[in-house]
Amino acid sequence: MGRILPAAPALPAIPAIPALPSLSVALRAMESLLLSGGQRTARRNAWTAVLEDRRRAKDRVETEHVLEAVSEAPSRAT
Repeated sequence: MGRILPAAPALPAIPAIPALPSLSVALRAMESLLLSGGQRTARRNAWTAVLEDRRRAKDRVETEHVLEAVSEAPSRAT
């Protein structure tokens, strides 16, 4: 008759690997390690100012387009 084979040994438990943090979380962690609190605040304030300047520039361009469209439209007062 056939031989009975021994059961295969159980595989060792593999610990769960935690999810990798997002790039922004990793960069903020590095920033906190490398920069003092004042430098970090100044850097964030500068970035906020850059974003606000971009928003104002976009609004200015949109306003220019509207004004050009209005100035090119024929007058209704005839």
